[in-house]
Amino acid sequence: MTGRQRRPDRGRRPAPRKPGPRRPPAQDPARRAALDVLRAITERDAYANLLLPELLRERRISGRDAALATELTYGTARAQGLLDEIIAACLDRPLKTVDRVVLDGLRLGAYQLLRTRIPPHAAVASTVDLVREEAGSHVSGFVNAVLRRVAEKDEQSWLEQLTPDRESDPIGHLAIRTAHPRWVARAFAEALGDKGAELEAALRADDERPAVHLLAKPGEISADELAAITGGDVAPYSPYGVHLPSGGGDLAESEVIRERLAAVQDEGSQLVALAATKAALEGADERWLDLCAGPGGKAVLLGSLAAVSGATLDAVEQAPHRAKLVEEATEGLPVTVHVADGRDPGLEPRYDRVLLDAPCSGLGALRRRPEARWRRQPSDVADLTRLQSELLASAFRLTRPGGLVTYVVCSPHLAETDGVFTEGARRAGAEVLDAREFFPGVPALGDGPAVQLWPHRHGTDAMFCAIARAR
Repeated sequence: MTGRQRRPDRGRRPAPRKPGPRRPPAQDPARRAALDVLRAITERDAYANLLLPELLRERRISGRDAALATELTYGTARAQGLLDEIIAACLDRPLKTVDRVVLDGLRLGAYQLLRTRIPPHAAVASTVDLVREEAGSHVSGFVNAVLRRVAEKDEQSWLEQLTPDRESDPIGHLAIRTAHPRWVARAFAEALGDKGAELEAALRADDERPAVHLLAKPGEISADELAAITGGDVAPYSPYGVHLPSGGGDLAESEVIRERLAAVQDEGSQLVALAATKAALEGADERWLDLCAGPGGKAVLLGSLAAVSGATLDAVEQAPHRAKLVEEATEGLPVTVHVADGRDPGLEPRYDRVLLDAPCSGLGALRRRPEARWRRQPSDVADLTRLQSELLASAFRLTRPGGLVTYVVCSPHLAETDGVFTEGARRAGAEVLDAREFFPGVPALGDGPAVQLWPHRHGTDAMFCAIARAR
């Protein structure tokens, strides 16, 4: 008997959704959690580092399932751009025409195929089951066909096919190979002054999941004590920092966090906040200001140091819900929280020290917010630099002559760092200090006067810090 030969079902458009009963949910809590977080990122701009721990607690997912959910969520979100390039190469139509739920599922499946040891048949079958549950049985063939095409090559083979030539396009080459948008890779290259080995080191460090850093609150616990309690290591540069081994797990129920002895804070954030307190002042050193305080990490450190030194801290935050977080984080410290716009907060001027941790693109913390590299756009930077300039002008107005303004952003983008600070200090007639003096023991700080920290050099987020004395 002869039959009509079926054509391969590779990359064809799935039929329209049909109403009707769907297959009962598969018992796959890890992959289900990962897909739910990826969908939330796509549909409502959720943050994986905030949503995933909450979801794992709510669903009582722990142990190996929690570890798998974490790996799949962060890994897929971080590699999204590369995965999309590979998926697009397996389609016969534009990627943007694929249903969003289906695309999130394809990304999750492709990540398992290319970057885990999960057997290909398990990765494909589990993804088909998940997407069928969400979108209906009519998409099963499409998802199965695309993922089987992805599985025909390993990641290295796909990179060889899709990556621009290194000699003719070094930034594009490294952007693809480290799963970064080209414009982000270019911003890193401009800040480093390098398109070769150091740029590659910076991008690769930015593509790794970071260790958890803790702050031992001054006056409450020492870094040595906190390291002994948590099994971590004392940080190399911050006298209040502790690094936890292999990610550190979910710390929400940790006793040291619950009792407010410690807080989760990148060592780079600790270093820039400490720098704001180190330069010598003539006269009073009693009134401190954190001009953009939410959600309160640096206010905790500044408030703790203020308590030890006899100073007080005013903390300004425009968003009421973030101001509430600052209040909760600084409870018991000499900190007063003000719900106000930092550009005109209505406060009595003549502060001795002002920290401006300005809203920024966040390009320096992409390793902690894996989805952010695909969410940000180059056009965002222009609006941010205008806001940063206005906030910096306010910081100088609020500072007494001889007082200090410390400008901080979690970004290496030159427009947000040297561009904003140099012009702001010039307009204010301020004296720019060499900030490197206030990062004792920290190597590879460059030519100054500002400091740019880097994941590949310092193991911190890419924090920028510049300091000026008001006149």
